[in-house]
Formats: sequence, C-alpha cells, structure tokens
Amino acid sequence: MTDSIYYIAKGLDITLRLYLITVLFSLPLGLLLALGKLSKFSLIKKFINLYTWVFRGTPLLLQLFFMYYGLPVMGIVLSPFTAASITFIVNYSAYLCEIFRGSIQGIDRGQYEAAKVLGMGYWQTMIRIIIPQALRTALPPLSNEAIALIKDTSLVSVIGTAEILRNSREIVTRDFTITPFFICGIFYLVLSTLILIVFKRLEKRLVISCQ
Repeated sequence: MTDSIYYIAKGLDITLRLYLITVLFSLPLGLLLALGKLSKFSLIKKFINLYTWVFRGTPLLLQLFFMYYGLPVMGIVLSPFTAASITFIVNYSAYLCEIFRGSIQGIDRGQYEAAKVLGMGYWQTMIRIIIPQALRTALPPLSNEAIALIKDTSLVSVIGTAEILRNSREIVTRDFTITPFFICGIFYLVLSTLILIVFKRLEKRLVISCQ
C-alpha cells in the first residue's frame, strides 16, 4: 500500500507543474483577450470571437490529441508535457476570456464617467478602476475553473504523461486491484479542497478590503 501511494504521489509533480503553468499563462492571456473582445477594433473582436468559439466549443481531449498527434503530421513535434501545457493554456484562456469579459461589462458605467471626469485615459481607467473591481466579481467563476483545471489534468494520461491518474492505472493493471483508483481520488479531493480554501480566503479578504 505504501509503495502504491508513493508511486501515485510521484505523479503529483506533473499534475502540479501543469496546473501552475496553465494558471500562470492563461490568467493574463484570458484578461488580454477579454479586453480585446471589448475593444472598438472589429477585426480583433472577430478573431477573439472565433478563438473562444473554437476552444470552448470543442472537447479539451480532442484539442490535446490534435496538439500531440495532429501537429507532427505538419512537421511540428512536441513533447507530451509541452503539448499538454499549450493545449491547457489556450483552452482555459478562452473560458477565462468570457469570465473576465462578463465581469468587466458588469461594472457600472458611472465608474467610467467618473474616471473621465478625473482626466484618466482608457488604460488608466481599466488598470486602476475597472479591472480590480472586475477581478472581485470574477472570483466565484474563477474558483470553479480552478477546480475544473485540477481534474482536467488527468486527461494528459492519454498521451503518456505520468501524472497521478496514469500512475494509478499502471498499478491497477499490474496488481489487478482498484485500491489505487481510490487513492488517486483522494489526491484529487485534497487538491480541490485546498484550491477551494484558497479562493474562499481570497473572497473574504476582498470583502474586508471593500468595507
């Protein structure tokens, strides 16, 4: 049992690295896409609309297969982890784009008018006033995406990446026992719970700071 837990835990390195890389790059990219979608440039808006339509409308697993198995047909070969990282970043950026867009559009128009009266330009208004407020309202849906992301990392097992689910499956195949799946489930539950706790604390801090 101890050996099984240790072997499954070794997959945490891949799981957590993929998670952190996705968060690190998809958050700013999603915000930039949201700002682009709200811009006055029709060409940019059309491109981002197409981007979000494609990546929100097709399965993440299909995108992962295309990145790892499809690109080599065109002469682009990526390692399993690199393919997974790029896939997760572009996929989650599309979802975060819509979350940020909705949060920004939810800010009262009076905030823009007040900033204009104070002599602020567009970017000053967005950075100092609009985006901080939008991030507060975006926290609940962001927490849902953060939890979904930790579970979606299990998909990379299909391209041979040794994360916790793949390691669990190897033990099940080798020892013919389902116990590793229960252990794997506990790992995911613990990680999801920790993420939920972090977001709840963030929400409380933001509520206190707004009072």
